[in-house]
Amino acid sequence: MTFKEKVALVAGGTRGAGRAIAVELGRTGATVYVTGRTTRERRSEVGRPETIEKTAELVTAAGGQGVAVAVDHLEPDQVRALVERIDREHGRLDVLVNDIWGGDVYLRFGQRLWEHSLEDGLRMLRLGIDTHAITSHCALPLLIRRPGGLVVEMTDGTAEFNAAYRADVGFFYDLVKVSAQRMALAQAEELRPFGGTAVAVTPGWLRSEAMLDIFGITEENWRDATAKEPHFCVSESPTYVGRAVAALATDPDVGRWSGQTLSSGGLAKVYGFTDADGTRPDAWRYITEVREAGRPADDTGYR
Repeated sequence: MTFKEKVALVAGGTRGAGRAIAVELGRTGATVYVTGRTTRERRSEVGRPETIEKTAELVTAAGGQGVAVAVDHLEPDQVRALVERIDREHGRLDVLVNDIWGGDVYLRFGQRLWEHSLEDGLRMLRLGIDTHAITSHCALPLLIRRPGGLVVEMTDGTAEFNAAYRADVGFFYDLVKVSAQRMALAQAEELRPFGGTAVAVTPGWLRSEAMLDIFGITEENWRDATAKEPHFCVSESPTYVGRAVAALATDPDVGRWSGQTLSSGGLAKVYGFTDADGTRPDAWRYITEVREAGRPADDTGYR
């Protein structure tokens, strides 16, 4: 099933999961609007070199039509202007992916609420919660014009894993990622009368551009990092979650998932897609069954 006439908005598509999702939606033939704050002329506070223009070019190269639009999703006027442009140019919006984030630069592992910088913590909430709410508020009136619209709230962690407080990442990060799951549930209820669906989706241990840099590796030699961190054996490329979202977007029965939090590894078993290397890692099952049980790192059965 192709998306030749469909229109998607990947909000926060500069790098990582957002970029891969945009590319895989482009592979279906869709027109994909890609937004973010980092362009070839300007960088955001994240300070990385990836740009929305490059993502749009990758979308087009994959077979879709990529459209890069610089947007700060904390600014409602900018988001409204974006949606008005999509409406003017296409008169429809079929898929909204809320992947806006950029809060990792404020993350401090192992700090309690009162030890964490309040300014940085509140900035994380603004980047990971307010941006999603603003974008959905502005975009959903266009999405509900036709039944079948899909909203994807990107998060980190399955519902089962996030049911316990994630003390390692702390109050602010934990609140952001659980909130994304709750926003998916809320939008699922509100979209149902209009024939729409909302889900939350999490990748596993993502080999994002930043993660590759942290380990000093590339996508081609990523297994070298397992010498330092054995559990990295079950990591996944951004392509994996990109294919997960594309599978959802092209599923005529996607409503069966509405309100749920889904993982790339779990969806791979249902839809039959693989990661770029042909494997099917299932990081969250691995974390639960192997890492938390204190067993030696072993990807057997998890890839």
